[in-house]
Amino acid sequence: MALDPVFEPITRRVPELPAELKLPHITPTHDTMLDHTVRQRLMPDGFPEHVLGRMEQLVLQLARIQHGSPLPFDLLAFDSPQLVVFAADHGIADEGMSHLPQSMTCEHVMQLLLGAAPVSALAQLHGFDVTVVDAGVASHIALPEDARRKVPLLLRKIGYGTRNQLLGPAMSQMQAISALHAGMDVVRHLPGNVIALGDVGVANTVSASLLLTRLCGVPLADACGRDDFQGESLSDIGLEQRIEKLSAAAGRHRKALGPLDSLAALGGFEIAMMTGAILQAASERRVVLVDGYVAGAAALVARGLVPAAADYLVFSHRSGELGHRLMLIHLQAQPLLDLGMRLGQGTGALMAWPLLLAAQALLER
Repeated sequence: MALDPVFEPITRRVPELPAELKLPHITPTHDTMLDHTVRQRLMPDGFPEHVLGRMEQLVLQLARIQHGSPLPFDLLAFDSPQLVVFAADHGIADEGMSHLPQSMTCEHVMQLLLGAAPVSALAQLHGFDVTVVDAGVASHIALPEDARRKVPLLLRKIGYGTRNQLLGPAMSQMQAISALHAGMDVVRHLPGNVIALGDVGVANTVSASLLLTRLCGVPLADACGRDDFQGESLSDIGLEQRIEKLSAAAGRHRKALGPLDSLAALGGFEIAMMTGAILQAASERRVVLVDGYVAGAAALVARGLVPAAADYLVFSHRSGELGHRLMLIHLQAQPLLDLGMRLGQGTGALMAWPLLLAAQALLER
């Protein structure tokens, strides 16, 4: 059966990007000679090739990212690792796309600021500095007067939540560009050579599913599985009603084809800022640890804008959403972990961090 034209993969020429969008230059990391050198160092004496399996591929990717000079490659070095969590609300939440009230976005942000979120313990364990970015939360974030903030909050609010995609584009093209530039600016001012990306936002998996459908041609019914609506299990009728609404939203924006237009029509402010963060980090040859489904949607858009950005992306885990599994297939990415997690906030990225430390140790022996 042929796909609805709304959901067909993009095969036509992508429209030219507007002059207002300033994308950084990203250098591809392909280096055959480096791969040969690193493999020789990794190979245990007396063992056949590729005995380290996917760890070998991780070591090679990290070495390519960090080998940006004509000098011989030495060792992997991870300096001042950063976790950046982007938070925003989504207008389509008004259509009952989550069992969580929209106010929970602000609540989760405050947990992060107080160091009380699940990812906070992992950040402390692994020595990650945490930054929370208000990309477009629908309310003002104000901690109680007696509360002690442990994490900085950057105010980069583009708007008080995106618009409902059923009624119009999630954001204007200029808002999307502003969010991309804001994400670049956030990374530009952070130290270190490792960036882990996380997200907070009620119903943000809906925007991720719409972007997956538009940019990869995945049928919406597959992109939005029964259990993908923020952990809620739906009846057949409830799922059908939500798919019908999302189909109507996708159909309303059927002319939004390229990565930028799709981002503006169907995405979220936090997804746009994460996209900018990915592009800037890749241009600075930083390792980018991508968390779950929503961060993966940002990676999908970033790859569409600058294909070389994909070389710098380490996909930390395969989340429990069916759509994320399909997204990773289209990204041709093998995640490091598969724990069925769907928490967001960068939790999966920090869970995978010890594997990067293991990769570093393998080259130090």
